[in-house]
Amino acid sequence: MSNVILKNVQKTYDNNKTVINNVNLEIRDKEFVVLVGASGCGKSTLLRMVAGLEDITSGEIFIDDKKVNDVPPKDRDIAFVFQSYALYPHMTVRENIAFGLKMRKVPKHEIEEKVQQAAEILNLGEYLDRKPKQLSGGQRQRVALGRAIVRNPKVFLMDEPLSNLDAKLRVQMRSEIKKLHEKLQTTFIYVTHDQTEALTMGDRIVVLNNGDIQQIDTPDNIYNHPTNTFVAGFIGSPQMNFIEGRDLGLDENILYGIRPEKMINSNGDIKLTVNVEISEMLGSEKIAYFDVGKRKCCAKLSSEFIIGKTLDLSIDKSDLYRFDKNGKNIDA
Repeated sequence: MSNVILKNVQKTYDNNKTVINNVNLEIRDKEFVVLVGASGCGKSTLLRMVAGLEDITSGEIFIDDKKVNDVPPKDRDIAFVFQSYALYPHMTVRENIAFGLKMRKVPKHEIEEKVQQAAEILNLGEYLDRKPKQLSGGQRQRVALGRAIVRNPKVFLMDEPLSNLDAKLRVQMRSEIKKLHEKLQTTFIYVTHDQTEALTMGDRIVVLNNGDIQQIDTPDNIYNHPTNTFVAGFIGSPQMNFIEGRDLGLDENILYGIRPEKMINSNGDIKLTVNVEISEMLGSEKIAYFDVGKRKCCAKLSSEFIIGKTLDLSIDKSDLYRFDKNGKNIDA
């Protein structure tokens, strides 16, 4: 069972700055879990604590039901894939993949067998005798993955592994990493600031903000049933619109949320006429930006509109989210 459990994990630095605040999280065997949040939210620190690269201030971490608080990184049976690839430039692809095994004095025939298996899985066979400088960014990242695969770890830890790639290659590599997870049937913990990556890759998503877990759920539930305004605003592109209003049933002022793709120019329950200030082209769709009261809002539309002119929109009541004064989803 390659599960990972964090119990009341906290990280506080010497300046009394707490970056991870009493986190409780259970990652199941063979699960692909994505930690997502803005820069500085603590997601990479959390990953490094699981790896043993960062000490924890308090709490307990278990890997495969074994407490690893005092276990050094090399003995935790994990593999860490870094953002920077961390390849040795003077070594060939073969030597880079084999390096960790060589340091562990694994027999040569076993090393060669594992390297060939990893190369086959990652389509690196024809590049084994090349140096990293002769490879593309995507190929280098596959080499870094190969170096992790040959370890046959219980848990793969990945810290923003695609952030150095261009947009097209990121999409391709997302698919390759998901296929890799399905082939290896191993537990993956993946860190990203990119909510699109989180939604497309994770079995479950952990949304972090300022060291606190905001929500843990499936991509579908994170998107359609956000627990608070932070999750609602962070997940989704463009982000959710928020509009102040009064709920008659509750008899109080609340914040209404509506996804940009749900603000449409058709016959919805609620009618709006707005003045388009800016537009953004997204192929077949266009984003119209406008103000509703004092709030900046936008709509994702397939129809034409003109900047500086009014635009008639409508919203179905069933598409509205309701958040209380503390930002909590009233209907969650």
